[in-house]
Amino acid sequence: MACVRTEILVDASPEDVWAAVRDWGALHQRLVPGFVTDTQLDGDDRIVTFFNGTVLRELLVDLNDETRRLVWSIVEGPYTHHNASAQVFSAGMGASRFVWTADLLPNDLAERTAALMQQGTNVVKQTLEAQAVRG
Repeated sequence: MACVRTEILVDASPEDVWAAVRDWGALHQRLVPGFVTDTQLDGDDRIVTFFNGTVLRELLVDLNDETRRLVWSIVEGPYTHHNASAQVFSAGMGASRFVWTADLLPNDLAERTAALMQQGTNVVKQTLEAQAVRG
């Protein structure tokens, strides 16, 4: 099983970063606009449309405010197994560390997934830092 991890420092408070991460239905508006172009809720699932036209169904596994950790699984898509988490940590001085991890099969999707996750992580930083400046 492949494990892909991205991590980035965000110049925004952990509370503000977590508020955007935990907003399950507003991925395309609050966290990664442009990278995700639409998010539709279907019960606890979300149907996510990405910039390249890919549409995936994601199942909410856990949302933990205490640990600032969101866990989901892609249940319809190219993976035979996919479980991911996003977690927000304090980096001190009002900044945050955003960590996105995904365990997936088949292994041959790891390189492409890693590239897309890095792109998405960069959008998280850009979006949340821009919001912090405006806020």
